[in-house]
Amino acid sequence: MKKLASTSFRTFYLLLILPSFLFIAFAQTSSKAEKIDELMNKYTDYLQFNGSVLVAEDGEVILKKGYGMANMEWNIPNSPETKHRLGSITKQFTSMLIMQLVDEGKLDLDKPVTTYLKDYPKETGDKISIHHLLTHTSGIPNYTSFPGFFQNQSRNPYTPKEFVKVFADSSLVFNPGEKFEYSNSGYFLLGVIIEEVTGKSYEENLKERIFDPLKMNDTGFDHHDEIIKNRATGYEQRGTEFINSPYLDMSIPYSAGSLYSTVEDLYKWDRALKSNKILSEESKKLMFTMHKALGPLQGAGYGWYVGQQNFGKDTVNITGHGGGINGFNTLITRIPEDDNLIILLNNTGGKSLNEMTTAISNIIYGNEYQMPRKSGVMALLKEISENGMESGLEFYNKFKDDETYNFNEGEMNSLGYQLLRSGKNEAAIEVFKLNVKAYPKSGNVYDSLGEAYLKNGNKKLALENYKKSVQIDPNNTNGLEVIKDLENNTD
Repeated sequence: MKKLASTSFRTFYLLLILPSFLFIAFAQTSSKAEKIDELMNKYTDYLQFNGSVLVAEDGEVILKKGYGMANMEWNIPNSPETKHRLGSITKQFTSMLIMQLVDEGKLDLDKPVTTYLKDYPKETGDKISIHHLLTHTSGIPNYTSFPGFFQNQSRNPYTPKEFVKVFADSSLVFNPGEKFEYSNSGYFLLGVIIEEVTGKSYEENLKERIFDPLKMNDTGFDHHDEIIKNRATGYEQRGTEFINSPYLDMSIPYSAGSLYSTVEDLYKWDRALKSNKILSEESKKLMFTMHKALGPLQGAGYGWYVGQQNFGKDTVNITGHGGGINGFNTLITRIPEDDNLIILLNNTGGKSLNEMTTAISNIIYGNEYQMPRKSGVMALLKEISENGMESGLEFYNKFKDDETYNFNEGEMNSLGYQLLRSGKNEAAIEVFKLNVKAYPKSGNVYDSLGEAYLKNGNKKLALENYKKSVQIDPNNTNGLEVIKDLENNTD
């Protein structure tokens, strides 16, 4: 009897304290969710985020919410169900289809492009393997970087085979496997190979092989002419104002960037990647292997970037990829070993999603994190617009080190190009010079300053800055081409 009583008491005690542990765990999770919500609300208040967010810790969703407007004309708010264009997040779905076909013995990663596309130019196609396309090491020039591409071609519909001709005859910018250079052309070509091998369209393959099995019912190919419920409108920011983003025919991004989805469907995608439901473990490991190092902590997998990142005292392995397409930018970040996930889908383009992801990750790991600051660039633009460039420079020098404002490199660069497009070349040069001074280790800021000098007719200073850019970033092949042209045409 005493033994029985003792067992009963212990059982009762466990039942009594178990809800307390659950409450504590819930309180901790709730606290993290509240901090993330506060963070994203502040980004929204400062016009630095407008979209949908999902955060999962230990595989469980702790926050999913919309911020700002999916449609500003009708005041329709973003929600977890809002469908956003994904941009280059599409590439991970393309790589999944490729690896499924590898599993089925229908593709060989080491075989050249011409094995599967008989009409592709043999001079280059015989040298480029499927592996090269997946890792951005093919040397095929990136069609979205072609001069005048967005002005002259991006609005026109193409079939995949027609569009391949836009870049197929181009010379390689380096020997396959020699370097890494991000190439939408390579992933476009993968889509055409998928169609050729399966006899079905890229879209049909996605639906049958990924979306239907995973019940990703709110994900698909973003056809402009279709009525797609809950589809967000894409906007671009001009200071504190927003405009509708330029039209882009979605046959252009194709297998490099044509998909739309929701944060909830991307959570299903993350869950599938934890299992072997649609891909073998061997192929999945290959997809997340660092095949080409891009620095001490990061490299290219197949459709993903892989590597390590520090969050306070924690160093974690991460896989992730961002996307940018007219009116939208996106980022999915996975921390597989801890089963953490951060999805940010933004429909006002060009925001600092990496900065937000870092803050959210630090909240998850219980580290200190930085709250957003007001955009110094917006305030600078306002000052320039109202009082001129000289007053703008005074404003910048006064507040550049003030904790109230953040003069973000990307935003400053965008402001410079906004002025450049408006024909205000001298003002653009001044803004780019400020960015060079603030971010002297960034090759991109020198490239932009070089472009502004070139547009303003100063070839000497243009050449000087392009050389500095490629010195910092040897992968800047466009800069190398400009340098070659300038050296051949400068007295």
